[in-house]
Amino acid sequence: MKGFIKIVFGSLVASIIFTFLLVLVLIGIIAGAAASSSSNETVAVKDNSILKISLSGNLVERVADDPFAKFNNEPMGLGMLQLKSAIEKAATDPKIKGIYLESGILLASMASLEELRETLVEFKKSKKFIVSYGEYYTEGAYYLASTADKVYMNPGGNMELNGLGTTIPFFKGALDKLEVKPEVFRVGTYKSAVEPFLLDKMSPANREQTTSFLNSIYGQMVDQMAASRKIEPVRMRQISDSFLVQNAQDGVRLNVIDGAIYWDEVEADFLKRMKVSKVKELNYIDYDDYLGNDWESNGSENKDAKSKIAVIIAKGEIDGSTSQNGIGSDEFNEQIRKAKDDENIKAVVIRINSPGGSALASDVMWREIQLLRKVKPVIASMGDVAASGGYYMAMGCDSIVAMPTTITGSIGVFGLLFNAQGMLNNKLGITTDGVSTGLYSDLGDVTREMRPAERAIIQRSVEQIYEEFTSKAAQGRRLSQDSIKALASGRVWSGLQAKERGLVDKLGNLDDAIAMAAKKAKLKPTEYSIVYMPKVKTFFEELAESFETKATTKIEKIQFGELYPLVMQARTLQKMNGIQAKLLLNVDMR
Repeated sequence: MKGFIKIVFGSLVASIIFTFLLVLVLIGIIAGAAASSSSNETVAVKDNSILKISLSGNLVERVADDPFAKFNNEPMGLGMLQLKSAIEKAATDPKIKGIYLESGILLASMASLEELRETLVEFKKSKKFIVSYGEYYTEGAYYLASTADKVYMNPGGNMELNGLGTTIPFFKGALDKLEVKPEVFRVGTYKSAVEPFLLDKMSPANREQTTSFLNSIYGQMVDQMAASRKIEPVRMRQISDSFLVQNAQDGVRLNVIDGAIYWDEVEADFLKRMKVSKVKELNYIDYDDYLGNDWESNGSENKDAKSKIAVIIAKGEIDGSTSQNGIGSDEFNEQIRKAKDDENIKAVVIRINSPGGSALASDVMWREIQLLRKVKPVIASMGDVAASGGYYMAMGCDSIVAMPTTITGSIGVFGLLFNAQGMLNNKLGITTDGVSTGLYSDLGDVTREMRPAERAIIQRSVEQIYEEFTSKAAQGRRLSQDSIKALASGRVWSGLQAKERGLVDKLGNLDDAIAMAAKKAKLKPTEYSIVYMPKVKTFFEELAESFETKATTKIEKIQFGELYPLVMQARTLQKMNGIQAKLLLNVDMR
């Protein structure tokens, strides 16, 4: 009887789940069709319009249309490339009189912010206004807002202007309690990705490198904010270091903002600037509505030019040959070959946003880039991070362009295994036994301690890969291998530091990398258009491909709450297979 009830109950639960999934899929189909229909419609821009950019949510490279975005409780994604395109288009649009930056809780990495900020600075050359207003300014939002003609804050508002920091979770204590022993193999004093398993705090070497590149990045940020606000850099640094601005009144007193006012007073400012008398004559248009589905053309007059420059997006961790959420060598190489075989594509820019990952997959992609170089110019454009395996990809290109605030380098290798014998025997009462045909047949078995000879085998493999890494880096950078090793050892650099040491050719953004590619291909600015590869997926395409993943993520975010990022980092470490060329560090602007 119990078995019958169990079967009936299981069938009932399965039916409920199936029905629920079916309803969601149908909603997705309807929403996808609606989004597709609406994305093809051109939003009419009225006279006296103001481009509204809400600085809230997570700033990423690019985003797909999400018909449910307005109903989500979590922050919407902001596409940095789409924002840039909208701002560039608005600069020459006579109907757009200025930009309104609506400040909020903005989560972003530094190089993306800097590239977007440069676009805002360039927009000001059009003599159109930029006004910023918000009830709260995160550090990243204020970094962008400091470009504005006027920066306003609600009288009861708050600001977070207190510098950069990074927090690293360490798992050694938990592993000790579980009686799990890490087996670590690495080359590089600064290769800190394995430290969370070995130590309970940062090593002196890791503290040294992190302090160095964080100060380099923040120094760049402080100098730019100080210049925009006409404050001495030393004073701006003091304001930040001492957290002197915490509310609107502090901001006005120290010239960090221009006024502590309410929204109706901001609109009065708009009326005066646009020489109109009534608020209803102000026409706000969101950047995504303004841009429509034509953002990839950058508003270029030559978007239909036959000659093209391909921008291949390489974003996420390098997981292996295939990857659902990161970079898989098979998918990446497919894009490289498409660009190589397309006669209309005259040059390629590889846009890298990756902390690295599988050393094997990195090398496989490096080889395909080498083959492409024999046919067409290839330029690397570094985004927020291009480290370890990300740098491996970049060093195969003709030239490397990075933002001053890019996190790069980390030329080093590590391997990681675990010995769970203590946990199995002592915590769970599980013992294991078996037979092997050879001395090393069970190499990597997690149920026992590794033998010295086995450790030597894996360490030799790690050292061999490091030799290949530094040798190919030396070849790509036209330096001696000894010179590269002096900069390597797993050390992380800012883009500015990397340029000073010859690891990067030029400081600049994606547009600079595209211009460099065009020059190498002997193309004038009016002779080419830009094509992004792979095409950004629509919301429905992403839903169809990763419905289960998204559903699981939603559940886990509810389950783990604020601990979710730590859980994801631990899971990332757990699934690392083989030898890794990877950086484990998050520096976000909040």
